[in-house]
Amino acid sequence: MTLLETEHVAVSALRRGTPPRRRARGRAGYWFVAAYALLLLAFGIVPTAYSFYLAFTNDQGQFTGLNQFVKVVRDYRFGPAFGHMLVYLLLWLAALVVLVVLVAVILRSRVRPGTSALFRFLYYIPGALAGVASVLVWLFMLDPDVSPVSWLLKSMGMQTFAAVLAPSNLPLILMLIAFWTGAGGWMVVMYGALNNIPDEVIEAARMDGAGPWRTAWHIQIPMIRQWIVYMTIMAFATGTQLFVEPQLLQTASLGRVSPTWSPNQLAYVYAFQQGDFNGAAAISVVLLAVGLLAAGLLVARSNLFRLDES
Repeated sequence: MTLLETEHVAVSALRRGTPPRRRARGRAGYWFVAAYALLLLAFGIVPTAYSFYLAFTNDQGQFTGLNQFVKVVRDYRFGPAFGHMLVYLLLWLAALVVLVVLVAVILRSRVRPGTSALFRFLYYIPGALAGVASVLVWLFMLDPDVSPVSWLLKSMGMQTFAAVLAPSNLPLILMLIAFWTGAGGWMVVMYGALNNIPDEVIEAARMDGAGPWRTAWHIQIPMIRQWIVYMTIMAFATGTQLFVEPQLLQTASLGRVSPTWSPNQLAYVYAFQQGDFNGAAAISVVLLAVGLLAAGLLVARSNLFRLDES
């Protein structure tokens, strides 16, 4: 019997020995993957490809090279929009990474097992609100006339709603809204990642004389580093798509906030106010390139997809 025939017989024997329930689960997995692939193709790959087509053509469908990109970059609103997004991202990512990991570590080490579920539920509640609802809640919180913390706003020199929504305050305000709605879910994720660390590892660190903070810094955080990087990539991608929050603030402030404060708002103006879908597609492609570049750097520097050797 040849080697190929022997391998074929072995594979056939393994297949015959596979329990029917396991084979059914395997087929179900293929169906789930197929459904996801179909949705990804319909709502991800095809729209992205169409955006690339629009970005490199004009309204007549003629190929124009980089002309659309040159046009939008030269727009006086392009630089400020991306500058606002950069400041917002720096504040948002710094607050998210530091505070989420800190709270998750404290929750893992200080809170009793019976009450941790209650804290995780409370952290997750703000994330259950849609983006529009969260902005409406914060509009109430930021108006000195009705806010429950009006004394704090007024002590900071913000006597009116217009003063609160001053351009210099917007990155911080948007960061607070994003943190309030998004951080709780990530705290639950980080808490779950910390729970996957074997208790023997933590106990060994304690026996070596490591206190809670040294254990967190040298043991727990390095062991959940890949989850932290994943959170950073997802938060960065979400931050580049900033639209709903500044758009609603612009409406509520009666035009005091710029309608092109973020790149997505600028793309919206290009598409639905100026009728320039090609320019809007060029802005979206630039945002995609920024997100892919940042994700690639984080993945390369962190070895996110490295498989641990057994």
